[in-house]
Amino acid sequence: MVRNVYDDRIDGVLQRVFGEDDGPVYVADATAAVVEAVVDALSAIEDCPEVRLLAEDDAFKTVFADFLVGSEAADHVAAGRLSLRVAAEPGANPTVVASGRVTSLVDAGARVGGLRSDEAGLVEAARTNVEERWNASGEFSLRTPPMSTVREELSTDLDASVQEDFTGMLDSLETARGDDEDLDEVTVSLLAAAKNESLLYDISRWGEDTGVASKATFSRTKSSLEDAGLIETEKVPIEVGRPRLRLTLADERLRDAEPDQIAAAAQTVLN
Repeated sequence: MVRNVYDDRIDGVLQRVFGEDDGPVYVADATAAVVEAVVDALSAIEDCPEVRLLAEDDAFKTVFADFLVGSEAADHVAAGRLSLRVAAEPGANPTVVASGRVTSLVDAGARVGGLRSDEAGLVEAARTNVEERWNASGEFSLRTPPMSTVREELSTDLDASVQEDFTGMLDSLETARGDDEDLDEVTVSLLAAAKNESLLYDISRWGEDTGVASKATFSRTKSSLEDAGLIETEKVPIEVGRPRLRLTLADERLRDAEPDQIAAAAQTVLN
């Protein structure tokens, strides 16, 4: 008989459950919290199984609005570790169905339980049900690019120092949703480019090529950062065509600052 699993966090329970199976493992009726926990758990396991995640469309959209989580999930999808499908209809409690085991996730706030059973009839019925629902569901289109691709292309298209500052700023953030309290990936990349005095043309082309955002979005965000007094631009003549704009940090005190300090200053100004 399998033992129940307990932890302070959902991803802690999932790490232990995933680590016992070769896959594919189904996670059905995932809430937004469970979707995020699945991504975190896969990132923490070196030899992880293929996880098939079934959730409502709103749960996926809520979680993946955060660039940090969305880009991490995209890495797992690209590597074949994660598949995402939208449930055709709402289910009940979040459940993990693996080989020979069913685990029901119970989030009690300060404590999370994985209540488990290996009773053959229950496991077979649960697996049949989840496979039928999976086959009847449509794929969720994750538009966020993989973080590994974003970083690699940033280092190649601009410079390793821009990539390092971009990564440092993102690592200092809890979330990157671009709402009233958070910076987003476009703002962070422009600040990293400005710290290294890169061209707006180069960073916006990188953003469009990788799928981070359109050139128009980069242009609008650049204007907002200028209006806020965070960055400045200077014209750089070229042989043919209109001059291009070089980005710089407006506050000289930030030009030698660490990435986390720049991100914190930007959050303070923008909020």
